[in-house]
Amino acid sequence: MTESHDGILEDLKQGVIEFDEDKVRAAAQRALDEGVDPYDAIMNGLASGMTRVGELFSANEYFVPEVLMCADALYAGLDILRPHVKKRDDDGFKGEVVIGTVEGDIHDIGKNLVKLMFEIAGFTIHDLGRDVALEKFVEESIRTDSDIVCLSAMMTTTMINMPKIIELLRSKNPRVKVMVGGAPVSDDLARRWGADGYAPDASNALQEAINMINTLKELKPVA
Repeated sequence: MTESHDGILEDLKQGVIEFDEDKVRAAAQRALDEGVDPYDAIMNGLASGMTRVGELFSANEYFVPEVLMCADALYAGLDILRPHVKKRDDDGFKGEVVIGTVEGDIHDIGKNLVKLMFEIAGFTIHDLGRDVALEKFVEESIRTDSDIVCLSAMMTTTMINMPKIIELLRSKNPRVKVMVGGAPVSDDLARRWGADGYAPDASNALQEAINMINTLKELKPVA
């Protein structure tokens, strides 16, 4: 990649962090004009910026208003870049994800960042929102025949619902993969609860999801 292309990616990233929609639009258009791969511009520019925004939010340096303005800047770039992203051939096997914040928990910024990353990468998302009843995760995963269920919690008092949901999912829909995340959750807890994956942030959640989809592809019977 050329120095010019690196500069464009950095402008996209910083434009999101600085919630500067004009800067993002200008950088997105330059990306198209100078032949930067639109998918690369989205993932390594816009999404990279939003990942940093998530870190700032977790550190209490950014709050909900700033995060929402950053998201507006990101979408301003997406509007320009996304129509030019080439369709990726996944052999007809598209990843579908059910996502939501568990019952009793109204915090959804982290969940929304993960959702955004998944959408950018081309996953089909079924967002249940926040304060989602345990049974709803199971019902939606079966209704949509989704590949992955993502559970988010931001409080220790609500994360205790996660193992209950995982147990329900295992009994009703054993094929589905389960990912957990949120401030009080750890990799050790995820393993103890029987989750298939754990993600400390949106970028890691996306990579975990891709790994899960690749595993499911390998398990698919050959027609």
